[in-house]
Amino acid sequence: MKMDKTQFMDELANILDVDAVEESANLRDFESWDSLSVLSIVALADSKFGFTLTFPDVKTLTTVADLWAFFEKNRAK
Repeated sequence: MKMDKTQFMDELANILDVDAVEESANLRDFESWDSLSVLSIVALADSKFGFTLTFPDVKTLTTVADLWAFFEKNRAK
């Protein structure tokens, strides 16, 4: 099943241990942003979007919107 933006935002909120995330939110501002949350996001890319997200890729992304755009761009067809 293809994950849509709402599902992605819900899953990201779950990973970051918050009720909800806003597109404009800076990823590094989340209290739970750490290597474990990044690893969970890498796993999400692989399991639900079919691509490999690397730690250097994550370093280039600033906001939740940046992360979603990267996932959309790299989603397996």
